[in-house]
Amino acid sequence: LAGFFAALAAAFASLSAVAEQPPIVVVGDLHGDYDAYLTILRNAGLVDARGKWSGGDTILVQLGDLPDRGPDTKKIIEHLMKLEKQAAKKAGRVEALIVNHEAMMVTGDLRYVTPEEFAAFATSKSRRLRDAYFSANAGAFSARYRSKNPALTDAEVRSAFEADTPLGWVEHRQAWAPSGELGGWVASHDALLKLGDTLFVHGGLGAAYAAKPIDQLNEEVRAALKVRGGAVLEDETGPLWHRAFAEETPAGEADLVAALAAYGVTRIVIGHTPQIKGVRTLYGGRVVAADTGASKYYGGTRSFVRIDANGIVANDNGVEK
Repeated sequence: LAGFFAALAAAFASLSAVAEQPPIVVVGDLHGDYDAYLTILRNAGLVDARGKWSGGDTILVQLGDLPDRGPDTKKIIEHLMKLEKQAAKKAGRVEALIVNHEAMMVTGDLRYVTPEEFAAFATSKSRRLRDAYFSANAGAFSARYRSKNPALTDAEVRSAFEADTPLGWVEHRQAWAPSGELGGWVASHDALLKLGDTLFVHGGLGAAYAAKPIDQLNEEVRAALKVRGGAVLEDETGPLWHRAFAEETPAGEADLVAALAAYGVTRIVIGHTPQIKGVRTLYGGRVVAADTGASKYYGGTRSFVRIDANGIVANDNGVEK
């Protein structure tokens, strides 16, 4: 009987905690698609027709992958920066997670950056900045290009450099430096976030990482960003790259059980692995996969997840399910 009352008290405590928790809206990967981003926020009631915060005390959790594959990363981040300030004045919050594609920008892995992304940073000063960058590193560029073709003339070296370094490239790299406008903003956030009985993380978490406290993991990620490298940014079992929570395998289940127990949560909300048809639950509802390929690149579903005192609801293309 004592055990029954203890369980009942715990259940009421959990319900009370949910009731006191402000509403949470979760938005998945956006990959440079500003139109998808703004549409989702409007569908969720977080911004008005002018794009200003209208979500009251709601907590917006953005699961990362803002850059790459699309043209408007800069535009999205600049808007999120404004929303952070606007939401704070209404007792709301904006939490944008540190994830793999943001880390790739900081560390210089540009394989998925589109030409339009660089062009978004170009100004009337871009050609002069690029010229100065070449002049300051002319010897290194000459050695690099001539290692592939020793017969290149100086003019041909310069031409090859300009082909590989479009206007806006220099500003892009400055902005994404660890202390740059975008890189510094990313590093001011967390890779893992616990709110009530829910853990938010971009990829997932291997059991070895789940053995570490959340604060410690977040500090490790931030420290690695500052030096532009580190295992935690690249490990496939780490919080930025893990995929097993989206695959429903025995190994994934083992990792999931370890993480749920370690952090005292009942569910984990992830991005990273696109669910093109809409938000999906896995492992009996213990995992919510909220990356729905919302960007034009994937052509998926413009979705969000809402968690409040009434439970958890997914919204795909403006329709609750």
